[in-house]
Amino acid sequence: MRSLKVRFALLLGGTALIALMAAGGVLWSTRLSEHVIERTLAAQHRLELMAELSGRLAQFGLAAIESVNNPEAPPEALSVTRGRVDQALNAVDDALGRGLGSSSDPQDRIQYLARTRPLASVRAARAMLDRQVRIAQRESEPERRRNAMQGALNGFGAMTGPPLSMLIEAERRSMQVGSEDARTLSQRLTAASLAAMVLALAFVGLLYRTVTRPTLARIAEIRRAATAVGSGALDTRLSVETRDELGVLVANFNRMVARLSRREGRLAADRAALEDTVQARTADLRAANERLEMVDRSRRRFFADVSHELRTPLTVILGECDLAQRSIERGSPRPADFTPVFGTIRKRAQRLKRRVEDLLRVARSESGQIELDRRPVSAVAIASDAVDGLASEAARRRIELVLEPGARDLELSADPEWLRQVIESLIDNAFRHASGLTRVVVSVDERFDGEGERALIAIEDDGPGFPEDAEGLFERFRRDNHSGEPGFGIGLALARWVVERHDGRIGLGKAGPGLKSNAGARVVLDLPAFDLTAGPDGYGAARERIDAG
Repeated sequence: MRSLKVRFALLLGGTALIALMAAGGVLWSTRLSEHVIERTLAAQHRLELMAELSGRLAQFGLAAIESVNNPEAPPEALSVTRGRVDQALNAVDDALGRGLGSSSDPQDRIQYLARTRPLASVRAARAMLDRQVRIAQRESEPERRRNAMQGALNGFGAMTGPPLSMLIEAERRSMQVGSEDARTLSQRLTAASLAAMVLALAFVGLLYRTVTRPTLARIAEIRRAATAVGSGALDTRLSVETRDELGVLVANFNRMVARLSRREGRLAADRAALEDTVQARTADLRAANERLEMVDRSRRRFFADVSHELRTPLTVILGECDLAQRSIERGSPRPADFTPVFGTIRKRAQRLKRRVEDLLRVARSESGQIELDRRPVSAVAIASDAVDGLASEAARRRIELVLEPGARDLELSADPEWLRQVIESLIDNAFRHASGLTRVVVSVDERFDGEGERALIAIEDDGPGFPEDAEGLFERFRRDNHSGEPGFGIGLALARWVVERHDGRIGLGKAGPGLKSNAGARVVLDLPAFDLTAGPDGYGAARERIDAG
């Protein structure tokens, strides 16, 4: 058998055959049992009817004696008993006809004929006794009536006793034969059931050995092979022993494992190549990081060196300017009209020195060595100082730089140099990166929230505004290069660092409609503030909190 379909069809067919044979055997045994039981019950019923007939005949004999011995007795008693005897005879005759007379078995027909003859003798005896009773009733002498009746009863008993005895005995034998047939049938059915059970078990065992067990064994082998493949043993192969459906499945399984093995080899090679690539790129990245660190160190050294080299001559220049100014004020022979010149030189040198200090602060902040010098300062003074520092640059670029101090001055706990440098850096960013810029406004305002009073220092311009990803500008060395201006890209990153160190926040947005409609950039520094106009108590408490901080 080369197909599992044939094997399973054979298995199902065999199972169905066994079920049909079992059902047929049950029906056959049921029919046989019913037949035996019916014959036995019929014999018992006929026996009961014959016993009733015997009683009716006895009653008929007694009624006949009573009617002969007592002429005054009513004749209905004899008539009633005669009718009952006839009913009993008819019932026996009908039972014999239904049970034995209607059977197609020749043996039953013979028994029916053997029973009808004694029954006919009983009928004849009943008719004869009836005639003799009428004859005896005609006798006038009582003695002769009794003798006649005695002879009639003796003849009636002689004619009815043997036939009834024979019929009853025959029915008893029929009942015994039925019981024996039932026992024999039971034994035969038991033997047949055992034989059928043995044959069914043998057939089932044969089907299991030839169909089920080989199929299950091959399925278990496939399952073990699949488990091995799942565990990584891709060299697992199965032998193709048959050409049925399982054989095709095994062949497909072997081809699948072969493809998986080839793919695993290619995957291992690709993984090795990828690891080599990752190692190479990691080495390149490490080298690039080292170069960046070297550049960063060089940049910090550059800032520190430039700051140091510029601060020394500036200190000398400022000292010489101070000496010259003091000499002029003391009545030196130098002309007095050089005083404004020295004042301008000193102011510019002082401003340049502050720029150098800013560079030095940047260098220290990049190396992580800066410390804030926080003290009470005026927010308007810091903003004004930053605006004054870039007024000449705004005039050079033809940009209107405006300071709006607001309704009240606010005091901050801050490092004034760092905040000034942040504001100047934000203004300078507007100068350098806002194309088409004509106006920059620096405003100082206040607001109240759950944290208390806060100072808002805003730098607004009427330029094109920030790009969509404005938050990315806070990243260090991130620059918006559309303006073409030089720079290092550290302005906003340093500004946020400084503002956060002052417990504040910095935000980017669009300028208000007072500059240009739907255009312009706005940078807001949100810092905790103390009101200078709060009176002596409030100012003293603020100073105490600042000093404690």
